[in-house]
Amino acid sequence: MNVPRKPLGHKNYGSIPHLPGSRLGPGDHSCHPGQARIATEERRDKHDEIFVQEKLDGSNVGVARIDGQVYALGRAGYLAQTSPYEQHQLFASWVRENADRFMGVLQDGERLVGEWLAQAHGTRYDLPHEPLVVFDLMVEHERLPYDQFIDRTADFEVPLLLDRGYPCSVEDALLLLDEFKEYHGAIDPPEGIVWRVERDRLVDRHSGKRERVVDFLVKWVRPDKVDGAYLPEISGKPPVWNWRPQ
Repeated sequence: MNVPRKPLGHKNYGSIPHLPGSRLGPGDHSCHPGQARIATEERRDKHDEIFVQEKLDGSNVGVARIDGQVYALGRAGYLAQTSPYEQHQLFASWVRENADRFMGVLQDGERLVGEWLAQAHGTRYDLPHEPLVVFDLMVEHERLPYDQFIDRTADFEVPLLLDRGYPCSVEDALLLLDEFKEYHGAIDPPEGIVWRVERDRLVDRHSGKRERVVDFLVKWVRPDKVDGAYLPEISGKPPVWNWRPQ
């Protein structure tokens, strides 16, 4: 079967805008001030719900189901098996070994997006679980709401949920992250935090019917974080592995 090197026809995952005070890397951008206020200070109204999660530091990857087959993808949407990097080759092999698990979760046209933690980037982990942590189930560019995502991914690891409901300041989120920093086995200070803002959006003004949607995401990355500090191409040293098959 002739499989295109970019099966989705687009990126696996885009970039999440940064909150004020977050460390911006090359190509990063800040969020709108209104988004920062909703996530960290004050909701628009009762129809907003905010989820606060640990941001993990690995390689962004995805697993897509297309025409009854599962494909391991890198962030840009290319097949992981075509990557020159060993960590992505390991990911492609791991997905093949766990193909039945992904087939049991995904419908055609859906993909799971997550962080592949096999190789240390800027944070080392003593992993208490498998090396993939998934944080989104997507169709094209739309995310499944959190509760539906959790119901569908019971067989997989997901990021630590620090808070849910109302806005949470960066300071309060950092206190929570420090309290539970060993949840994913971080040896170095955790990379940061992600705020997920969901909304019960009005779809019929006459009936008042609403539907739950993921409105936007924002993130905060610690200012002293060095991107890829443990990657050989940056450190000049051998790779550091959080996980590697025997």
